[in-house]
Amino acid sequence: MKIAVIGSGLMGRAVAYDLSRAENVEKVGLYDFDLDLAEEIARKYGNNITVAGRIDAGNEDEVAEVLKDYDACVSAVTYRFNPGLTRAAIDSKTHFFDLGGNNDVVASQFAMNDKAAEAGITVIPDCGLAPGMVSILAAAGISEFDKVNSLKIRVGGLPQNPRPPLNYQMVFSSEGLINEYWEPVVILKNGEKKIVNPMTGLEELEFDGIGSLEAFYTSGGTSTLPDTYKGVVDFLDYKTIRYPGHCRLFKAMLEIGLGSRSEVRVNNVNVEPRKVFKKVLEKNLSFNDPDMVLVRLIFEGKKDGQDKNIVYEIVDRQDTRTGLTSMMRTTAFPVAIIAWMACNGNIAHKGVVPQETAVEPQFFINQLKKRNIIMKITER
Repeated sequence: MKIAVIGSGLMGRAVAYDLSRAENVEKVGLYDFDLDLAEEIARKYGNNITVAGRIDAGNEDEVAEVLKDYDACVSAVTYRFNPGLTRAAIDSKTHFFDLGGNNDVVASQFAMNDKAAEAGITVIPDCGLAPGMVSILAAAGISEFDKVNSLKIRVGGLPQNPRPPLNYQMVFSSEGLINEYWEPVVILKNGEKKIVNPMTGLEELEFDGIGSLEAFYTSGGTSTLPDTYKGVVDFLDYKTIRYPGHCRLFKAMLEIGLGSRSEVRVNNVNVEPRKVFKKVLEKNLSFNDPDMVLVRLIFEGKKDGQDKNIVYEIVDRQDTRTGLTSMMRTTAFPVAIIAWMACNGNIAHKGVVPQETAVEPQFFINQLKKRNIIMKITER
């Protein structure tokens, strides 16, 4: 199988790393607008089956021409390119998977379902960590119940050694971070979809060996789960985990407009606050300290007439041997696994499909385990 990866940033290089070592993959193509960067990353993270090339992710015709030589494509660029990349994949009849992160963009991709099905390809958006891996874990847990009353998903990427005042470091794109904290949040309540504000619903929680943490509503993490499980699960929500105090401080910065795209006049120049804020975050929170990813899914419901409670939990830490951060591993490896499964014949669905219905959970979980991403299950 031959698989293309578009984007050689943090996540793209981890996707290339994983795919270039996967069984039956004969070629990995790593493409970026910056050819020098793509070649450097291919040498460092790929192996002898990885090639590098230049591509403009915004040029659909150029992308479609490149993808004709591949069985599948993974997008590791910002979500705004994904609708065009999806159209290019349909034109070239190439399976397509991305890291997603924006509800409106994902909705536009699902509108292409008929064309993707007609082309005989599988398109799955939102295949990272959250959205992404947690959707498949949700499907695994839900299948263990006759009736699920509640599913609470809590996920966070954190520095192992927090630095004040925000106790956070940049582990993925600043645009993605702001978007999570800025956009509306979709949950299920009484079996129906409901919109709540981001950075609300603050709660306290703990992880063994890590201590006290907080969690609050953020956008995008539920992905297609509210649509898939509407009327099936009574309550379903997603919150991001941070160290205590982070929400209060970051929310204040957004409330005064630092996340806005509405330009303000500064020294006779129009300036977009969000662009400035992104640069400030990238400059001052890029510590490159060891990171970790925390995942917890709490299922409550009934099985055979009895109350049942299951907790799925992952604590993943940076891989010092490869240099891949935990966020890179837990975001990039899931989409690499799904792309590999599609090429390997393990995903039968065609069209634009949610991963929680298209991906066989146990097979996926076994693949995570092979990559030393271990899930602990507690049942009572």
